[in-house]
Amino acid sequence: MANTYSQIYIHIIFAVRGRGNLISNNHKDELYKYITGIIQNKEQKLICINGMPNHIHIFIGMKPDIAISDLVRDVKHFSTNFINDKKWVSGKFYWQEGFGAFSYSNSQIDKVVKYIQNQERHHIKISFKEEYWKILKSFNVEYNEKYLFEWTAL
Repeated sequence: MANTYSQIYIHIIFAVRGRGNLISNNHKDELYKYITGIIQNKEQKLICINGMPNHIHIFIGMKPDIAISDLVRDVKHFSTNFINDKKWVSGKFYWQEGFGAFSYSNSQIDKVVKYIQNQERHHIKISFKEEYWKILKSFNVEYNEKYLFEWTAL
């Protein structure tokens, strides 16, 4: 769109269905490259991507010509197919329904990038469940815990 200017930074978080630890260290770099390609093919700017075996964080600069839900739907759909085609897990891989999306200002980019890059160190002290609750509360997002996430018994 000519003469359209925007500055939209979104931190997206979503989990493996049942919060299973299915994203192995052996495959995560290849998965992240694949997801980067999906985002770039949608003409969005990937700033940072990282995660843990049971969830993923993506930080993007978005153009206003695509809905966040459409982008996340495509990332989850195509990356699910990619993982299943590679047979990285026994049975079928799925991402959990839904996602979190949180907006940040330009002045917060470095802070968010450092947070995402330090996921492994961060999760030594705090679980994904606690992390997600903390983010929701810090953004004053109302939620019903019943629908927040499917948690498998460990």
